[in-house]
Amino acid sequence: MTRSVRIGLQLQPQHADYKAIRETAARAEDLGADIVFNWDHFYPLYGDAEGKHFECWTMLGAWAEATSRVEIGALVTCNSYRNPELLADMARTVDHISDGRLILGIGSGWFEKDYEEYGYEFGTAGGRLDDLAESLPRIESRLAKVNPAPTRHIPVLIGGGGEKKTLKLVAKHADIWHGFGDPEVVERKVGILQQHCADIGRDISEIEISTGVREGDPSELGAKLRELGVSLFTVGVGGPDYDLGQLEQWIKWRDAQNS
Repeated sequence: MTRSVRIGLQLQPQHADYKAIRETAARAEDLGADIVFNWDHFYPLYGDAEGKHFECWTMLGAWAEATSRVEIGALVTCNSYRNPELLADMARTVDHISDGRLILGIGSGWFEKDYEEYGYEFGTAGGRLDDLAESLPRIESRLAKVNPAPTRHIPVLIGGGGEKKTLKLVAKHADIWHGFGDPEVVERKVGILQQHCADIGRDISEIEISTGVREGDPSELGAKLRELGVSLFTVGVGGPDYDLGQLEQWIKWRDAQNS
């Protein structure tokens, strides 16, 4: 609990025109959000399955110019959609455009429609996790070679709660772990992550614990999650009308916690 509380917004790029998305990102920054995330899909996850939707990384490049303070990133990039070396170079470029505000969020991928429509092999969940395990060292290696180098160590966020593979990758590679679930689930996952860290001689305190939050009283849910070591709380909102009321509640709670 030594980390300060941070609040993120997952601004889901679905069912909205880009102007509304850009304006919402700016509003979130003005309200005091610490991070604005999008996601890496090609189709909406909720509502009309064929509704409006925009691509992740070109949007992050635009956000790097349209914002000035918040960190930005994908929650999360699908490892399957881009060559690891290319992804590293894209991340380095957005890192420079944003003056060092990029978080490299990544996961193994799961949304089958994206794979089928865009010609990627879906395979199995285990196979996709194995691919992620192979990609992470390649991303790290490429980031060490690019010229110019990144402006800072780009924080790596790994999303997912798989106990045997995903959390082991978090222990080895991540600066931030992002998961979902009620406090009981988070408590179990943190305990497993702690063991994976101990197995490789890493202190779990080096990893920021992040979770998605939904409707509810921040003072109640936030306090429970905070006791478990969570310090990054992310609110998700979808279009076409992006309601930031819940984000405002969490920001107020953060300010009280950090005062």
